[in-house]
Amino acid sequence: MEQPQIQIKAKDEDLKGNYSNLMFVAHTKEEFILDFLLNAPPSISLISRIIMSPSHAKRMLKALQENIGKYEGQFNKIEETKAPDMPQGGIGFNVEKNY
Repeated sequence: MEQPQIQIKAKDEDLKGNYSNLMFVAHTKEEFILDFLLNAPPSISLISRIIMSPSHAKRMLKALQENIGKYEGQFNKIEETKAPDMPQGGIGFNVEKNY
């Protein structure tokens, strides 16, 4: 059975994408909050905040795992590197693990 085609509407500006090299994750019982940040010293900027249901977060995790497996099969194993150090004294706003 053929899957139906989905048309996605997007503004030209959104199609350019945004770069993020840091992410914070928080959650409540009802949702996961993903803050995508750009760590470009001397500051860190919020690029985008994505809020999703726990079931959607789990589907996203599965999709990422599958795609990382395909990537590593085609190219090489992705080496895990240490995340960049956070600046001393915080970054200007508080991030809680649980809201």
